[in-house]
Amino acid sequence: MITELSRNGFCVLKSHLAAPLIDACREAFWPMLTGYIESHCDQPNRGPNRHFLPMPFDPPCFAPEFFFDGGVLDIIRGAMDERVVADQWGCDVALPGSQNQEAHVDYQRPLFEETPDLSLPPYMLVVSFALRRITNADGPIEIAPGTHRMPREQAVRAVASREIELQPVPLEIGDVLIRHPWALHRGTPNTTGTPRPLVSIRYVRRWYSDNSRETNSIPLYIWNSLTPERQAPMRFPVGD
Repeated sequence: MITELSRNGFCVLKSHLAAPLIDACREAFWPMLTGYIESHCDQPNRGPNRHFLPMPFDPPCFAPEFFFDGGVLDIIRGAMDERVVADQWGCDVALPGSQNQEAHVDYQRPLFEETPDLSLPPYMLVVSFALRRITNADGPIEIAPGTHRMPREQAVRAVASREIELQPVPLEIGDVLIRHPWALHRGTPNTTGTPRPLVSIRYVRRWYSDNSRETNSIPLYIWNSLTPERQAPMRFPVGD
């Protein structure tokens, strides 16, 4: 999987997370999501009919298995290093009526602004899973394989000319998508009548930090329930 991730910029672990954990997360999160949509329906923050909101750390929305899965961490650490930390926990939602986004990269500010196309080893990766099954009708993410290893303008031209095709990534409950955020990608239209939530955790090398997305605090009782080994890779504010 590390080879596939390095080559294509993404890989999918099929049926990897336990469905009951995801079902419990969805059932608890859905009232929060619908309330957010009702109060922010005219304030999309990811394009028309698209929203990002930070995920809560209260169970069952939060489960240690989401953050500390051995198979996922083996890939993340193998692609970066043993001292990676998680610093973002959020949900991207495509609503009915959403359209194709422009192909883009996440976290667009380069590490070295004077050499934006400098080829570097990965220092961040994004792990995502669906709270409900994502078919082609639900608006899956599409990713252009290999574009994370290309100069940005060359990658954009290759996708625009269809020299490199965007590939849809439908997800079943329990599938885990691991992707390089600099692989060109886009959201596609949700043609169903139900919101499409895709939950994501960002892992970064310990020395990297930015404030690119809003995050929630970890409640103190959850923090105290984690072992020191599990606290160490969690770079989130701790609340009361």
